[in-house]
Amino acid sequence: MRNPLLITLAEIAHRLDGELSGDGAVALHDVTHDSRSVGPGSLFVAVPGHNRDGHRFMDQAVDRGAGAALVEEYVLSASIPQLKVADTRRVLGVVASWVHGDPSHDLEIIGVTGTNGKTTVTVMLEAIAEAAGRPFGRVGTLGVNINGKTQPQALTTPEGSDLQRTLKKMVDGGVSMVAMEVSSHSLALHRVEGTSFQVAAFTNLSQDHLDFHGTMENYYGAKARLFNGHSSAYVVDVTSSAGRRLADSLSDQVVTVGRGSGHDVAIFRPEANLFAARFRCEIAGRSLSLEIKPGGLHNIHNAALAAACAVEVGIGTEDIIQGLASVKRVRGRLDPVDLGQTFGVLVDYAHSPEAVESVISTAKSHALGRVIVVVGAAGERDPTKRPLLGAAAAEADLAVITSDNPRREDPDTLVKQVLKGTGGGSAQVLAEVDREKAIRLAIDQAESGDTVLILGKGHETYQDFGNRVVSFDDRAIAADQLRRRRSARISTEGGRG
Repeated sequence: MRNPLLITLAEIAHRLDGELSGDGAVALHDVTHDSRSVGPGSLFVAVPGHNRDGHRFMDQAVDRGAGAALVEEYVLSASIPQLKVADTRRVLGVVASWVHGDPSHDLEIIGVTGTNGKTTVTVMLEAIAEAAGRPFGRVGTLGVNINGKTQPQALTTPEGSDLQRTLKKMVDGGVSMVAMEVSSHSLALHRVEGTSFQVAAFTNLSQDHLDFHGTMENYYGAKARLFNGHSSAYVVDVTSSAGRRLADSLSDQVVTVGRGSGHDVAIFRPEANLFAARFRCEIAGRSLSLEIKPGGLHNIHNAALAAACAVEVGIGTEDIIQGLASVKRVRGRLDPVDLGQTFGVLVDYAHSPEAVESVISTAKSHALGRVIVVVGAAGERDPTKRPLLGAAAAEADLAVITSDNPRREDPDTLVKQVLKGTGGGSAQVLAEVDREKAIRLAIDQAESGDTVLILGKGHETYQDFGNRVVSFDDRAIAADQLRRRRSARISTEGGRG
């Protein structure tokens, strides 16, 4: 670690040029923005939020033994030293990094941002690191993984204090390489401030999260923050217009990924179905023949991006080939549910219009029969995206429109808003608000050679209704319905005897 000694509040005040009230000699060993996780020797950071203001929880933090507090306004009733700064959220990660000894400086961190593909790229990097014998950590939608042990987490990219604590655990656990999903929310909310990245990577950009960012320009701007001096190297997929714009804005240190010649990492002869893909990749002066699972043309781009990032941290091409070939599945990403049925069933996290369209397009180009899709729009998220999801779903042969984490919105209204976009497509369209019934309906409709795509929730194991969260797993529901179909068929055939 860079700084094995405990840092004092006075030292933090000096670095931040903040206003100190109370004893600056108090030594600190942890930082938290959550009063419930405060312990003796902790610095409690009071962060104003949309719904709750951390300053209101100062008494709870004091009761739990907080050694000091970082505030935007002094809380006069608190009996602990306080350091006042203009913006506690902006410095949360930076201060946490100092307290934990700047752990990112002891790690090779690859930050991956973009609308789609972040999780898959980090899982591919994990496999490459394993092939190269590098102790590895992963942070993202699937949780925190430290040397093969995974713990769930609520946010794709943790809050700054949680992130730095996690990075310290990785250093203490002997990790040397980390792949991290960096969400647009985390960049806009300064969660990765204080983190040094070896590589920053960009997958793509399409409409999503406008309920938070407001406009596509703001959304792009949030993603682009990862490339404003945080990293030593930049890797950008230039297939999308946003990727080309980003690459053009960067210096010569950018590594471009794209199809055909003219790119630093070039993709040739891509071939893909829903279950596997192969392509040739010119990278690091070599032409590699790569085969990957899961399939889909988009995963060819994810694999090429992962390979480019691996080269930037010094991993050789043989380890890249071996690592990518070892990836058998990514949970909730074109994730097959196979009980021996004569039609395909796949669960995927696709929840943006572009991602839904891409998965359906790949399925239609390879399916022997119809493509049946289950799609829903999430509540309390970008409402302008809902009819676009409907339009994408209507490119299938049969679309079942349903709910997807309605939260505090009316599920019936959400379904109607998605249905508005389906009119221009050729699909037969059915509506079933209950997601479990929708999945069962789609599978019941399937015949030999068809492909059923259950989209939107992927790896998630819950359904959020706002006032309650219930256990719900698309894969489990699909598997149960497949067993019911098989049992009903056996029963019918037995009756005929």
